[in-house]
Amino acid sequence: MNPASPTSSAPAERIPVVIVGAGPAGLTVANILRAARVDCVVLETESRQFVEQRPRAGFIEEWAVRALSRHGLADRLVERAQPHHECEFRFAGERHRFRYAESAGDRHFVYPQPLLVTDLVREYADVRGGDIRFGVRDVELTGVEGTQPSVSYTDPVTGARRRLDCAVVAGCDGARGVTRRHLPAEHAPVSRFEYGVGWLALLAEAPPSSDCVVFGIHQRGFAAHMARSPEVTRYYLECPPGDDPENWSHKRVWAELHARLAVPGAAPLTEGPLIEKRVLDMHNYVVEPMSYGRLYLAGDSAHLVAPIAAKGMNLALHDAFLLADALIAFCGKGDDSGLRGYSAACLRRVWEYQEFSRWFAELLHGPSSGDPFRAGAATARLRRLLRSPAAGAAFAESYIGATP
Repeated sequence: MNPASPTSSAPAERIPVVIVGAGPAGLTVANILRAARVDCVVLETESRQFVEQRPRAGFIEEWAVRALSRHGLADRLVERAQPHHECEFRFAGERHRFRYAESAGDRHFVYPQPLLVTDLVREYADVRGGDIRFGVRDVELTGVEGTQPSVSYTDPVTGARRRLDCAVVAGCDGARGVTRRHLPAEHAPVSRFEYGVGWLALLAEAPPSSDCVVFGIHQRGFAAHMARSPEVTRYYLECPPGDDPENWSHKRVWAELHARLAVPGAAPLTEGPLIEKRVLDMHNYVVEPMSYGRLYLAGDSAHLVAPIAAKGMNLALHDAFLLADALIAFCGKGDDSGLRGYSAACLRRVWEYQEFSRWFAELLHGPSSGDPFRAGAATARLRRLLRSPAAGAAFAESYIGATP
């Protein structure tokens, strides 16, 4: 038999669940389904090497680590991640430690998203023998509004079109993915908020200069220090939205970091080569509802929270746990109650995190806004959370994320 030509189509395959996207949400759903003996296929447009190295978030809330552990997905995370119990605010020439674990009872774990994705791919594909297809092209969805959806794509090796007929499609392919665009605008409008600021996101080949996250609140602009590993540190600098990263030379970056983060008594910043430099325009969005027929969105496909409080990956995991449980009930018992309630259950936490993101953003950016009223209100907000046990406890619960 001759190999398939680039224009031919292979016979359709039948699979209960097709997951589009191999990020934290899609891979978590896939692993949980695999453990429950629910067949699924993961489709990913990028290569395995790319998704395992793509720079993304690095903080996981403790409730999410416990949930991953219950599913046997956190062994390497628990072994390698560094727990964080406190953060530090620097403003007006002073430094203030905030011990949120004492108030909330939970911690953050520093574990960059590429490491978690690597663990989840290994567990699903190499250990559990799951089906994941990297490098697929031209993914298309059909029939999701009914009961017989299908997903087709171009095979990266043969060039042939392949079709997967399924019962449910999980859209986990991010903000620019095909699944989000498939929801009709009149069915699932997008609520969006623009912060009007940009962040210059930096990775430096330099050891961390503090043992915790540092938030620098300064008239020149917000700055942050976040450890990623013993050798690499994440920094952020507030900048104009749409700014060109090339406007920020090595010398200028480090001069601004020193200016915005230096306070008496703090260790000086350890400088190093900048291995990543990109501008993020701060904005949030929510797609509501997060489903359409037999298509269910999870993670950045459904919502985005600016990296102001490190919530994005945690929300993606929250979606994944709810969606996986609902899919197991549907595929195993025909019980669709979890799927019917999926969007509403996710959105409760999504909107909580969105509200906190806006609240925290005003605290961080108010002093550099050029508006004396916003600056004064932001300073009062910060002093209240540092001096009032009740205000501090409320902040800690939102910052670390209460157990669902």
